[in-house]
Amino acid sequence: MRDKRRTDLIALAALVCTVVVLLLANRYLDDYKIRIINLSGIYVTLGLSMNLINGFTGLFSLGHAGFMAVGAYTVALLTMPIPMKEMNFFFQPIVPWLANVEVGFLPALLAAGLISAFLGVLIGAPVLRLRDDYLAIATLGFAEIIRVVFTNTQSLTNGALGLKGIPNYTNTWWSWGVAFFTIWFVSFLIRGSYGKAFMAIREDEVAAEAMGINLFKHKVLSFAFASFFAGIAGGLLASLLGTIDPNMFRITLTFNILLIVVLGGLGRIAGTVVAAVIVTVMMEALRFLDESINLGFIQLKGIPGMRMVVFSIILILVVLLRKEGLFTRLKGRESSYAEN
Repeated sequence: MRDKRRTDLIALAALVCTVVVLLLANRYLDDYKIRIINLSGIYVTLGLSMNLINGFTGLFSLGHAGFMAVGAYTVALLTMPIPMKEMNFFFQPIVPWLANVEVGFLPALLAAGLISAFLGVLIGAPVLRLRDDYLAIATLGFAEIIRVVFTNTQSLTNGALGLKGIPNYTNTWWSWGVAFFTIWFVSFLIRGSYGKAFMAIREDEVAAEAMGINLFKHKVLSFAFASFFAGIAGGLLASLLGTIDPNMFRITLTFNILLIVVLGGLGRIAGTVVAAVIVTVMMEALRFLDESINLGFIQLKGIPGMRMVVFSIILILVVLLRKEGLFTRLKGRESSYAEN
């Protein structure tokens, strides 16, 4: 009980410090740095949602990019002004039931999360009976199917042309507000009976089923919750960037989220938050590796994608040398909740 109270106090102090940092950032930082802060908040949400499946429930899912795409297109189509829709859909008119629809940002985000969760249940019902590599391949396939469908539905998603002119509602308060809510929700979920059931399934499915845990029900619930937050994060990303297309949601995006989960530690909330911020900042800070570097006496030719090579090497080293993740010493105490 004392450990729980101490953890709550640390979380409250971290929340206050983060709010102060956001206030100072909005006042003194330029738009580029503010965008990185927004991306960090979005990736916190994505990292925690994937950790809920891969870390706490022990399922190896690679379908996050697909649910992000659903959320991004939902928010874009619901918030985009009617004249902007007409400008985007010049090859083929948009479907009539979306042509005159324009709603606020919050209802659009909720719709994005709910549609993604519904799709997650539909996909999870047949797929979650698989295990390990088979589950990973199946979820990866569904994510690719979603991307291909979006590429070829001209009257619904504008196909390969994508959508432009999406209203920019996402700011630091939206991105980090959703991140804070995700942190609270995942912490609350893991402390309860559902969280204990998730972790029991992760440790041993046979033993969990023998103790009366409905494996299928809890796996689908975990998948639905994760899909919900992935859809909301996708909507935030679409509103932040102002333009989206199907190629944004390739498997590479899922691997970026998986990198955050592995670096932060499977089943670690605090580690995932820290890893999301560090990876997002480093992704931008290491862009110079993709460009030519002038050292004065010699000029090194840039190699596109070199920063991803650096992150891949880091991921390999973590897997080989520290399988539990880099930030497992942070007092998230997720694993102890099952004992309280």
